[in-house]
Amino acid sequence: MAEKNKKQLLDEKKSLEKGKFQKPKDAKKTIKRLLGYMTHKKWPIILVLACLLLSTLSSLAGTYMMRPMINTLAGSGSAAEKLQSLAVSLLILLGIFLVGVICNYIQSATMAVLAQRAANKLRSDLFDSLENLPLSYFDRHTHGELMSRFTNDADNVAFAMEQSMINLISSVLSFVGIVAVMIYTSPILFIVTALVLFGSLSVFKVVGGRSRNYYRKQQAALGRVNGEIQEVIEGLKVVKAFGHEEISKEKFDKLNCEYRDAATDANFFAGAIMPISANILNIGYALTAILGGFLALVMGFDIGGYAAYLTYSRQIGGPVNQVSQQITAIFSALAGAERIFDVMDTPPEIDEGDVELIPVWEDESGELCEYHGSHPKAWAWKCPDDECGFKLVPLKGDVVLKDVDFGYVEDKKVLKHVNVYAKPGQKIALVGSTGAGKTTITNLINRFYEINSGLITYDGIDIRRIKKDSLRQSLGAVLQDTHLFTGTVMENIRYGKLDASDEECIAAAKAANAHSFIRRLPDGYNTMVTGDGANLSQGQRQLLAIARAAVKDPPVMVLDEATSSIDTRTEQHIQRGMDMLMEGRTVFVIAHRLSTVRNSDCIVVIEGGQIQEKGSHDELLEEKGRYYMLYTGQHVLD
Repeated sequence: MAEKNKKQLLDEKKSLEKGKFQKPKDAKKTIKRLLGYMTHKKWPIILVLACLLLSTLSSLAGTYMMRPMINTLAGSGSAAEKLQSLAVSLLILLGIFLVGVICNYIQSATMAVLAQRAANKLRSDLFDSLENLPLSYFDRHTHGELMSRFTNDADNVAFAMEQSMINLISSVLSFVGIVAVMIYTSPILFIVTALVLFGSLSVFKVVGGRSRNYYRKQQAALGRVNGEIQEVIEGLKVVKAFGHEEISKEKFDKLNCEYRDAATDANFFAGAIMPISANILNIGYALTAILGGFLALVMGFDIGGYAAYLTYSRQIGGPVNQVSQQITAIFSALAGAERIFDVMDTPPEIDEGDVELIPVWEDESGELCEYHGSHPKAWAWKCPDDECGFKLVPLKGDVVLKDVDFGYVEDKKVLKHVNVYAKPGQKIALVGSTGAGKTTITNLINRFYEINSGLITYDGIDIRRIKKDSLRQSLGAVLQDTHLFTGTVMENIRYGKLDASDEECIAAAKAANAHSFIRRLPDGYNTMVTGDGANLSQGQRQLLAIARAAVKDPPVMVLDEATSSIDTRTEQHIQRGMDMLMEGRTVFVIAHRLSTVRNSDCIVVIEGGQIQEKGSHDELLEEKGRYYMLYTGQHVLD
């Protein structure tokens, strides 16, 4: 599996370097899969196809009506008879065109509904797939690249389903119908038309092929431009802080120029098709007019048929050009669909757990029983058991890491033979240099990544047996990178526990010492948080993240640099609240400020992915090892 993923990444990299997308392994399968989003019910598609056929027939019949009308006017008979015949023909012609208009309206309205529903379902499935992907997937793909699949690629697919496919089918039907009527009208004149069409199609094949290659490059270049825009906007403060505005402009200009060059080439060749084809068709029209006139004068070809054929000769170029344009658009949509399906087909996060977390209560005998009411007070692990079906293991927060090895890539280990024991209610501090592996340990406890070897247990249960949703439900986390969602302050706190009441959210805010600053906000708890909390200070954002974890009331808490963005004075104020938050819980604390971990039950010193020292604050000071040197300032956490 690892070799397959590595090969896929290499292929994607080469593809982007060349400025094009990989061709679909099975184009028919890709098209069929797209059509599947539109054809949940067959009758709308049947209605659209029927309307397309009737619309095409009405257009063909409307043009063919010229033949009897002109022949009537040019033939013998009185003026009154000719006017009467012309009036009848005009009424028939009006009815034909009215049918065409009605069919066009029904077809367009139906396809608009079907296409937008399909695009909506496609985006929904794509989003669902992203939610189920492992974090390692997002390590390999930029946010801008993934965003372009929701925007450019999905829009191209929607446009193709709504218009391009229908126009393509309509153009093919029109082309076949016009050819059939032209052969019926004059087989001799059609020889000239066939030669002209052959020349026109040759141009489409040569020029259109180059156009499609450049469209691939254009799509790839656009994805890189979007990715750069998103990354710069998200990190604009960093850009400004380091004075890299000009460098960012230069980089964007380079990417933008690459996109411009690719788009220029693509549109140049796409645009060249039309005038070249039009000139070939004009030459064919002139030859047809000369030969048709000769047939009318010498061989008795009726003047109405001659006029109708010349009209069809003008019209036949339209479907040919439409087919070329729609094929290009469809090709672009297929490139986008392939990128979307690549995400959707990526194997989701593996979860083979059979142990789940359930609410429980104690009966009179002290036995645990499953609780079916609201607001449970206790939780337990429901483990499958061969004898009695299942057994309940109380949720306590006993976390153990035994001889754990891990690396984000196979050939480079981040953690080596790590052993950590956290009994219920203990506070475990992880200290060490940046990149030592502290945050990685907490990622493994959450099963954001899977260990390479060793064992992690939770209340004596291998965490690989626990369903990931249940595992993460039992854990609270204040991550190093604080992220707030667009919404009110109250909604951001409630994100930790969606069914929490306002009173519970306020209590959590008080525990995190966030209540005082929230009250001073313009609308208090109803103040809107936007732009990832841009209207709040970094410390305030961190306090809200702590409150969000507190409202969850989990037995195990992970605090990854939870006070890193809080000044010393604020830290002193919230330390008591943090102590209340950690009371009775198993807590993993990652901190650079060693003053915040003095009261920990066990301090684990990690360097280079290995544990160098373990013990309490006093024990480690007595040893006068690495921790002693860090604490006394003889070394710094670099």
